[in-house]
Amino acid sequence: MTPALVALGGNVGDSRALLDRAVALLCDGREVRLTARSSDYRTPPWGVTEQPPFINLCIAVETSLTPAALLARAQAVERALGRDRAHEQRWGPRSVDIDIIAFDDLTLDQGDLILPHPRLFERAFVLVPLAEIAGSRVIAGCRIEDAAAATDRAGIERLPPRPGGAGP
Repeated sequence: MTPALVALGGNVGDSRALLDRAVALLCDGREVRLTARSSDYRTPPWGVTEQPPFINLCIAVETSLTPAALLARAQAVERALGRDRAHEQRWGPRSVDIDIIAFDDLTLDQGDLILPHPRLFERAFVLVPLAEIAGSRVIAGCRIEDAAAATDRAGIERLPPRPGGAGP
């Protein structure tokens, strides 16, 4: 099994429920096993700012899948939960977005899959929840908790666990 870090977010519909469902669909306990989940965070939109806030979280998994197969599985989960990448605005509203942040210590550039994620260190909405579950992890020579501390956290709010939800 190979360790991987995955970021999830969304801002359309009941985002927290959709993200709970996305984690459950992605992590089947066999090919993808959940090892840690961050809290949910309400975060300001990034890229296109005229839209509702997002809910973001990160998970750590162990997987027997290849990076490409994990990406295909993540995109199948997105589609199952209503995402239509072909007809959406880049960085616009979406029901669920799933990004592979790191896959072990692999460096990869296959066009649709770049590892580690190329915009990881620009995104507090990923770094803050990631630091909660993998703060001492080093990616591309940088400790996650150091990168998170150096980003602008304005507007990022850790949410309490949902009653009956799959939060931490």
